[in-house]
Amino acid sequence: MEPVPPPLYGGTERVVSILTDTLVRRGHDVTLFASGDSQTSARLVPCSAQGLRLDPDVTDYFAYAMTQLGELGRREDDFDLIHNHIDYFAFPMARLYQRPTITTTHGRLDLPEVQRVYNDFSDQPLVSISQDQRTYLPGANWIDTVYNAVDIDNYHFRPERGDYLVFLGRISPEKRPDRAIDIARDVGMKLIMAAKVDPIDGEYWEHAIRPLVRANKGIIEFIGEVDEQGKDELLGGAYAYLFPIDWPEPFGLTMVEAMATGTPVVAFRAGSVPEVVKHGETGFICKTLTDMVEAVRKVETLDRAKCRQHVETHFSPEAMTTGYERAYAKLLERSSGIPHLDPRSNGARAAGN
Repeated sequence: MEPVPPPLYGGTERVVSILTDTLVRRGHDVTLFASGDSQTSARLVPCSAQGLRLDPDVTDYFAYAMTQLGELGRREDDFDLIHNHIDYFAFPMARLYQRPTITTTHGRLDLPEVQRVYNDFSDQPLVSISQDQRTYLPGANWIDTVYNAVDIDNYHFRPERGDYLVFLGRISPEKRPDRAIDIARDVGMKLIMAAKVDPIDGEYWEHAIRPLVRANKGIIEFIGEVDEQGKDELLGGAYAYLFPIDWPEPFGLTMVEAMATGTPVVAFRAGSVPEVVKHGETGFICKTLTDMVEAVRKVETLDRAKCRQHVETHFSPEAMTTGYERAYAKLLERSSGIPHLDPRSNGARAAGN
């Protein structure tokens, strides 16, 4: 759907890019199955000419996923293991592959249809991106939990706090941009909204959010999607980052991106938020809209340097890659008929898609 790394929106692809390049730096032999406009230090197998989401000529996204899985199947003997990032689409083929496959569950797992698929393929080895994510599939074949990472070098620490709030990511009902607007209005601070609008959320944008933006022109500024440099500047210059979600967020990469610049997070208590934000140190975790309004007023009491340190310790490329090396070792140990190979030793061969 997006190049690796993505030019604009695309948290999963950004994580895959960081993991792939860090594995290569550590001496692993990595092949990446992705779009042809991806930039990677690994061996690239292009499965489409370019990222699909912004290609107006693409009408059937799933056709490319099938091509990708078929291409991987033809090459699987080249690898010691396969790391799947396209969710349950790969499960039927993974049962046919001779090499062990591990899947990172990047999406939500609380929906009944999704749970049915995962229960039908309960043998598939999984890695969660938060402990909370696991609670919706307690009987799944969990191998490990590995937190996502950001490329810390792309985010510059700003010790001085700004004078505006930020909402970043995607305009959708579960992200609750309407709450962000209410908070900004209640505290009387400018809110910059940098977000994409997917076609599926077009009606929500037109009828629920766009009118609010227009009605609050003096406070709300909508700028659309921004690239990595734009995120760094926007988040780094902010007073606080608002994360007013209303769904079981599996991870919430934008919270880490904000903290990497030193900007504290004010978030609703849902999903993985308590695993990402340290309440009272790198932000505030709230239960109500009123709590969020009060928390924004207390942000000036927080040390922005602690936000940056928290990211460097827990959400760095090195921390994430070490976690996946640990998961790979567990996978290979569990795989019958496959001799144990320590992925931390040079020479492990992995495929990622």
